[in-house]
Formats: sequence, C-alpha cells, structure tokens
Amino acid sequence: MRIGYRRVSTQDQNFERQELGDCEKVFEEKITGAKRDRPALKEMVEWAREGDEVVVHSLDRLARDLRDLQSIVQELNDKGVTVEFAQEKLRFSPGSEDPLSRLQFQMMGAFAEFERNIIRKRQAEGIARAKAKGVYKGRKPSIDAEAVRELRGKGLGASEIARKLGIGRASVYRALNQ
Repeated sequence: MRIGYRRVSTQDQNFERQELGDCEKVFEEKITGAKRDRPALKEMVEWAREGDEVVVHSLDRLARDLRDLQSIVQELNDKGVTVEFAQEKLRFSPGSEDPLSRLQFQMMGAFAEFERNIIRKRQAEGIARAKAKGVYKGRKPSIDAEAVRELRGKGLGASEIARKLGIGRASVYRALNQ
C-alpha cells in the first residue's frame, strides 16, 4: 500500500505544494515539526505494515532534527516499510544499504536542522530588538488573572479555580503570584 504523509507548521498553511502522487491513504496534520508528539505521524507509523511504502514530500516535512528523522525512518524500515522522499528523490528500503543515499539523507537532514536553528536565532534577535524599542510586548494574556484572584478571595482552591476557568493549576499559581 502506498501511504502519504503531509505536514504544515501552522493552521494558516495548506498542503497544496506537497504533491505525493497516487496514495491509497494520506495522513495530514497542521503542527510544528519540532515536536515528535504528532498524532498523524504516530497514527501513520502504527498504520504502516510490512511491504508498504510511505511517501513524504521532503525531509523537513517528516522531522526538523536529524536524530528524529533517522529514528522515524529506521522505525518504519524495521517494520518492513519503505520510505521515499519525493523532492530529494531518496528512497530507503528495509535491508538495503546505499551509502550514497545515506550520506545525502544525513547531510540534507543536518541542513534542515541547521536551517531551523538559524530561523530560531533570527526570530530571537528580532524579538530582542523589538523589545528594546518597546514595540514587542509578547502575546496578550490568555488567562484573566483578576478572575483567578477573585475566585481565590472567595475561598476556592487552585484545583477548583482551574476547573471553573478551564485552565491548568500551574496557571492559577502563576496568576496568583503576579
């Protein structure tokens, strides 16, 4: 069975540029690749069976760090599943060792990780400059600290406040300590 996996980082993005060809089943998600805990990825890995082929548009769509990328491909190969990266034209089959493909895979994965780190660094520099100018204030608070204090004043405990406001207990304590 030919299985596709597509991922974009944000809800605003779409999957249009990630052409996978004919796939019998496609797993898609809108979540950062920096996290390994991705529901569609997990489901795809569990779904894949020996003899299946997983197609991913490019290396950076599967993972953002080299170790994670290698781990996912190895996990699929161990199950007898072939992994193909359409853009890079790389294919990894169980039991096949192509040293040149492995080298390309590792180099491109390392470049993807490097690119991610550079983006983070630029973002942090931009935020620091904006803060220095007084432009960047961070995101607006998502928790009404006043409501937390008011409920605390009525004698409610942290767990009950969290339940009533639909927030975590840690958030309750943070709001109380402000």
